[in-house]
Amino acid sequence: MTAACESLAGERRTLVGVTRELRLRLVLVLNVVLAAALVVVGFVAHSLGLFAAAGDTVTDVAAVLLSLVAVRLARRSPTAQRSFGYHRSTILAAQANAAAILVVSVFIVIEGVRRLDHAPTVHGGPMLVVAGIAALVNIAAAIVLGGDDDLNMRAVMLDSVGDAAANAGVAVSGAVILATGGAEWLDPVVSIVIAVVIAVRAVRLLKQTADVLLESTPAGLDLDELAAAVIAVDGVDAVHDIHAWSLSSDVRALSAHLVLSGHPTLEEAQVVGDRVRATIGPRFGIAHATLELECEACVQEDSEPCADLLDSSATSGTSGLLRRHA
Repeated sequence: MTAACESLAGERRTLVGVTRELRLRLVLVLNVVLAAALVVVGFVAHSLGLFAAAGDTVTDVAAVLLSLVAVRLARRSPTAQRSFGYHRSTILAAQANAAAILVVSVFIVIEGVRRLDHAPTVHGGPMLVVAGIAALVNIAAAIVLGGDDDLNMRAVMLDSVGDAAANAGVAVSGAVILATGGAEWLDPVVSIVIAVVIAVRAVRLLKQTADVLLESTPAGLDLDELAAAVIAVDGVDAVHDIHAWSLSSDVRALSAHLVLSGHPTLEEAQVVGDRVRATIGPRFGIAHATLELECEACVQEDSEPCADLLDSSATSGTSGLLRRHA
């Protein structure tokens, strides 16, 4: 990638980071107010559902704060110690948030099971009103955070969607309790169901963040298709040792060895390398590409890769030699 392209990409990521920060700040204010209201009414109504929603919302406050820190870190320039910058901070924040959701879900399930045997008197009226308002606030927060592929933002949005579902369930149970004058068992049952649903989604998010931290090939990126695109570039005879990974949800990196046609000069080889970057950058979303340009392959077909000290099964990529077809 040329210096101009890197500069434009950096400016775009900075603008995206600012937009995300503004959205997160708005959601933070909504969650702080909502958590206070849920705690107060939860005491008054003796509702586990409201307490569960309040606990989840308090977790959301911590999650949003953590995400805000991560977004600001991601905008920092690279340093000598962190040459790729702080893009992984958003992934770490997403993983921490998902883990927190799981902890809260387990607590709600345990308390819900206990209340099935010892159901306290629950006041349906306050449950219905406050939980209904809370669900609307959560839906608004989810809309504010929606439409973003960043795992960090998706983690916070998952919190908001889960809260909306939880509060909607609490509102429904509150309406039933109010209408029947009983059925207090419905409050813990709804809480348990919602906690299980949220936990499943949190596990999926944990898997996605683990894939990024393990430097797996980015989801949706076909290495064979990428290799074919590289080989199709004029001046490239073969490609091997291809490795693609993610620095964050929206920053992909790639390294590869290219065997060039003939024996080009250094200047000619650089032109081919720039041509490859211009080809794969926009098409595959590669923000950072490290290419080793070779006149002769440093690996023979069906043999070990150039970096033979590395276990080929330990990295995400293709080490075999892929040649241009005549």
